[in-house]
Amino acid sequence: MTGLATVVTDALWEQLRPLLPAPTVFPGPGRPRVDDRACLEGILYVARRGVPWAAVPPGLGYAHGKTCWRRLDQWTRAGIWQSLLERVVSDLADRERLDLDRLLVDATTTAAKKGAPKRARARSTAVNRPAKSTH
Repeated sequence: MTGLATVVTDALWEQLRPLLPAPTVFPGPGRPRVDDRACLEGILYVARRGVPWAAVPPGLGYAHGKTCWRRLDQWTRAGIWQSLLERVVSDLADRERLDLDRLLVDATTTAAKKGAPKRARARSTAVNRPAKSTH
């Protein structure tokens, strides 16, 4: 993969490829599997630009946004996304291409606590007034 769209260099890809699970091959006709590197580039495009998945431009060598999202989900469930991300960030830092002014923290990098305890109900700060009488 070459061109302006490339974040993952050939050297970095050689480090990342062994971390990826072997693709599941389904018998019969169907679409060929989209290249993992094209998916990773698409995921990184979304992370860099902060755009929705539908805005990933497949014409630049990225996979379709929906495919990128599914692959990110697969890699996260397989427990390898964190390792991939750490190596990409380390590589960018080594090449002095990591912009620390544009850090992003979201559910892909920070756990969202679904089971967190609920907050106690806030007490009213209104003045206590006697109930109105209709007499």
